[in-house]
Order: sequence, then structure tokens, then C-alpha cells
Amino acid sequence: MSTISYSRQGAGEPVVLIHGIGHQRTAWFEVYDRLAQHHDVIAIDLPGFGQSPPPQKPDTYRMASWVTQLETFFEHLGIERPHVVGNSLGGNLALELAARGSVASCTAISPAGFYLPTGLAVAGAALLSMKAASHAPLPIIRLFSQKPMLRRISMSSLYAHPERLTAEHAYADTLNLRRSKGFWPCFVGGMRLNYKAIPQVPTTIAWGDKDRLLLPSQAGRARKRLPDQRHVALPNCGHVPMLDEPELITRVIEETVELAERAPAASTMSATA
Repeated sequence: MSTISYSRQGAGEPVVLIHGIGHQRTAWFEVYDRLAQHHDVIAIDLPGFGQSPPPQKPDTYRMASWVTQLETFFEHLGIERPHVVGNSLGGNLALELAARGSVASCTAISPAGFYLPTGLAVAGAALLSMKAASHAPLPIIRLFSQKPMLRRISMSSLYAHPERLTAEHAYADTLNLRRSKGFWPCFVGGMRLNYKAIPQVPTTIAWGDKDRLLLPSQAGRARKRLPDQRHVALPNCGHVPMLDEPELITRVIEETVELAERAPAASTMSATA
């Protein structure tokens, strides 16, 4: 089994944060600290990203394997059925965990797996463009990281307000994308994602209205496919809204946790919003 690198802070009900393709655990920005005021928060680097090494046999980059690796990780930490929050690829993983009933609740933020061919082409082109840009000469990457206007150009697929990203964070994220061994296998696997399962625990699906990677129209597909779950629109938010509106994202997560605390164990969420 691969070793999953993580940060942990706070006390209370455990909440696990799962980032998207090409990102790392720092993608949660202020949300991590805000949640830690009331919860035991664990932000992870998925295998092959950030500080986590690639999966070792028999583990692989396949989604089903990753879900099993996460369940083993929960067991290793001694946490039983944590609340999970995922963004993009991490949102799909959170939904798969919810379908297995191995978590207490699920908050999926712009989850992968609800696209049509056009949306898939948009996401693929944006990811390939960012991946190519991450291999630019380091002085160019540092220049784009340091200038707010250039950050806005280079990071607009991820954030509604990329100028809010610090120069240090932008530089580190670009290098992480450049070096992530998991990008290509996850990119290929992600192109085939099509979520058809049914969450067995209280679940919220939230989508930024300015998402330029997984287009907001996919939120409509998610609502039609999963009408019995809670659906939330995120105004003024991009694909990684934890930077754009950390207070709003924290509130959405907290509300999902509260719903789970009031619901019978392993019940299916029936309210919509």
C-alpha cells in the first residue's frame, strides 16, 4: 500500500479533504483552518501528488483502487466513517466512498463524472494546457507567479479570483503539477469517469457558477442523475472555490456534517436545496 501524506489539525468529528487532479492538500486554503475550529480535519495528498508517492502494487491509479486505499487510510488513522469532502477528481472519489457507505457524509465540489463529450473536451483541453505551461522554464513560471495579472491569465481555469493566490502558492502549485507522477494515469482514467452510483449517506453536490473546467451545466446533469441529494450553487466561484469563497465553502461543508448528525446511520439524503 502507498503511504498517503497528510496534515491534521483540530478536534471533533473527523473530516477528510481530498483535492483534485494535479493539485495537492494546500488547495483547501483557509477552509482547512476554518473547519479545524470544530473538527478533526485531515487534508491528504492523493497517491502520486504532492508529498505522497505513487501507489505500489497491488494498489493502482484506478478509481476503485483509490477508494480502497482511502478506506485503508481511514482504518490506519483509527477513524471510522469520517465525513469526506472532495473537489473535482476528489469529488468523484468522495461520491464513490458515499456509495459504499464507508463515510458519514459527502460534500462533492464540482465532482468529475457528469460531463458530456463537449464538457469533456473543454476539461481535457484546459488540463493539457496547464500541464504544458507547468513545463515552461522556471524563470517564466516565477514571473507568472509573481504578477497578479499574469496569475489571473494562467490560473483562470481553476479560480474565479486567481489574483487572490499568493505568488508562493502559485509557484508551488505549478511545480507540483509539473512533477506529479499521478497526472497522466489520472488524466486518462478521468476521461472515462461516469458516476452512476447512489450515495448511501447524506450528500451535498456543490458547483461554482464560474467553473471554467467542469462547466456549471454539469451541475444540472448531477441534479437529474441524483435528484434525492442536496444540490447547492456556489455564486462567484470557480472550479476550486476554496480560494474564491472560503467562508461559503466551509458553511456548505458544516451544513452537510450537521445533516449527517441528524440523519439515521447509512441513510440516503432526500432533501434538495
